[in-house]
Amino acid sequence: MSREQLEADLRAGLWSPPPSLPPRWFYDERGSRLFDEITGLPEYYPTRAEHEILARRSAEIIEITGARAVDELGAGSSTKTRVLLDALTTGDRQAVYAPLDISGEVLLETADRLRAEYPTLTVAPAVADFHHLPSLAGEPGRRLLLFLGGTIGNFTGPERSDFLAMVRGALVPGDHFLLGADLVKDPARLVAAYDDAAGVTAQFNLNLIDVINREAPVTGLHREDFEHVALWDEDALHIEMRLQAVRDVEADFTGIGRRWRLAKGEHLRTEISRKFHLDALHAELADHGLATATVAGWTDEAGDFSLTLARAT
Repeated sequence: MSREQLEADLRAGLWSPPPSLPPRWFYDERGSRLFDEITGLPEYYPTRAEHEILARRSAEIIEITGARAVDELGAGSSTKTRVLLDALTTGDRQAVYAPLDISGEVLLETADRLRAEYPTLTVAPAVADFHHLPSLAGEPGRRLLLFLGGTIGNFTGPERSDFLAMVRGALVPGDHFLLGADLVKDPARLVAAYDDAAGVTAQFNLNLIDVINREAPVTGLHREDFEHVALWDEDALHIEMRLQAVRDVEADFTGIGRRWRLAKGEHLRTEISRKFHLDALHAELADHGLATATVAGWTDEAGDFSLTLARAT
């Protein structure tokens, strides 16, 4: 990501009510590695739940879709995806995997490992933000596009609509889209998943301040001036992560010629994570030309998380 993009996001977000920044700025190399650590924490159930579904259903997914190419948005270290790649390359089949992620270091390291692990797999990584899709790899009509981890919940309603329209525009009839989404559940469990006892999520959140300081000309912005907060918004059905000021903050963003003030107790919103009811989610997909009624969908045994397989129509 460029300094120009960060400064555009700063202009658009810091002086908005409430101040906010898009979560893409979490994922520098350190942030990406912290997130990998988060996925293994006892409180953070989504990764285990999604892996459980993939372990049971990957062979079925490949059979239903007939896919010989898998494109993945926000692939990270592709940990869960390996289960699907096992099914994709069964019998030493030739196949293509095209992971896309904003963190180049992690993505390229992962691509090298995958090439060694899967000799018949062509791995074609792309370092990019998934808000701007490159051309998909593979034969049109036989491609499977993945968006896992519940990342769909990071979008507001209008952003989610724009994203799904972009996804549909990248697919042709016969291509499939596999979407991971977290489901509504006990708020105490939800908050714990974003405010773990070990404080790893707090470090992940505070790393955003380090990214801004490194990438944008600014003075007066210090991570010790903030604390991590996670809360559940019942009306919006989302977890909200915040950086709350523990003292008055006054930062000078010299690159954009603006000063930013945040009073003690006020906050910067760094992420939302929407949780879904399946009927409503499937209706959204159908509204964007992604049919689910004749394809498939699954949850883990506890009913915490969902995978939905939709086909472009």
